[in-house]
Amino acid sequence: MLTLTENAGTVVSDLVSRASETDTAGLRIQQGDNRFDIAIAEAPAPTEVVVEQAGARIFMDAPVAQVLDEMTLDAQIDPAGNIRFALAPQL
Repeated sequence: MLTLTENAGTVVSDLVSRASETDTAGLRIQQGDNRFDIAIAEAPAPTEVVVEQAGARIFMDAPVAQVLDEMTLDAQIDPAGNIRFALAPQL
């Protein structure tokens, strides 16, 4: 199952809490053109896999969850405040 670094958990939690006032909201990861796209979602779709870790909620459909099954999501914020997410194999 997808895991999050401590930093990613903090960034996702902060990002979602700023964009939504609902406690069901999370970050949706979906398949894009040759990449993954992310968006804030108010709640998971009934068929989505939900990963909850360190106060962060990630929503994915089953095919994306399968691809990310043994990956770790990390996040970095640069000095200008831009967020960069990265995936790496779990150690």
